[in-house]
Amino acid sequence: MQNRSFDYALLGFLALLWGSSYMWIGLALDTIPPATLMALRVTLASAILLLVMTLRGIRLPLDGNSWRLFFVQSLLNGTGPWLLLAWGQQYAGTAVSSVLNSTSPLWVFAISFFLLKRSQPVGGRQLAGALLGFSGVVLIIGVGALRDLGQNIVPQLAVFLSAALYGVAALRGQLFKGVPPIVPATGMLICSSAVLVPLSLLTEAPWTLQPGVTGWTSAIILGTVCTALAFLIYFRLLVTLGAMGTASQAYLRAGVGVLLGVVFLSERLDAETLAGICLAISGVVLINWPRSGRASKSLKTET
Repeated sequence: MQNRSFDYALLGFLALLWGSSYMWIGLALDTIPPATLMALRVTLASAILLLVMTLRGIRLPLDGNSWRLFFVQSLLNGTGPWLLLAWGQQYAGTAVSSVLNSTSPLWVFAISFFLLKRSQPVGGRQLAGALLGFSGVVLIIGVGALRDLGQNIVPQLAVFLSAALYGVAALRGQLFKGVPPIVPATGMLICSSAVLVPLSLLTEAPWTLQPGVTGWTSAIILGTVCTALAFLIYFRLLVTLGAMGTASQAYLRAGVGVLLGVVFLSERLDAETLAGICLAISGVVLINWPRSGRASKSLKTET
């Protein structure tokens, strides 16, 4: 029970890290364009994790199959959704994008229920939690955001697809069960760097940029805390809480953004937003409530 409580604390901390990343991204984008910012983020995170691995005497695998798994995971969990969200949010709007991007637990439930019944059993409690948490996000963002659904349909579909990729990534991430979390985190981020660095060099001429103190500070925090540390926690939670439980942090991220605004920007917390936060937390609790009976089997490793 003590370990379980620690995992729940880590889930909340992960939501804090990824929820605050929107603030740091917003600050950095004033002087650093999107592809370059993402390239800086993953390259710095990769370097930090490689250093930690070296100090701990842990080695990355050298076989091609492992790196194929890392590369696919990077497309699902990093490069793909980041680029889709960065493009789609420009046209879909921040509010509706936040709602659509929070649907990854619903994707995990749908894929588990319809395609992975034997290896990833889910039930009514998980569905109720997913729907409750999503309702909470809608209240936090504002019900009015739903009025924009159906407008700018292609960008909205891009954001929706980014959430689907996160859902698939959570399920597929359990293929790395049995190895230290730092191994898939580092391998995935190296693969993301291999895509994003050339993209930055080709499209944004980063050598001409002059980021100020705010830009550099934000990029460093994104790389060290919101990426390197966050993915270490993420891959640990995939083993301990499972895909659905880990994905549920998406519901907490919106509340984190609001609470950061209250604490640091003196924003007001109205009754609707507070109710949304309570619903989101309730949904996460339902999703992660210990299941009676035999634990579900983990995904089999790809061959």
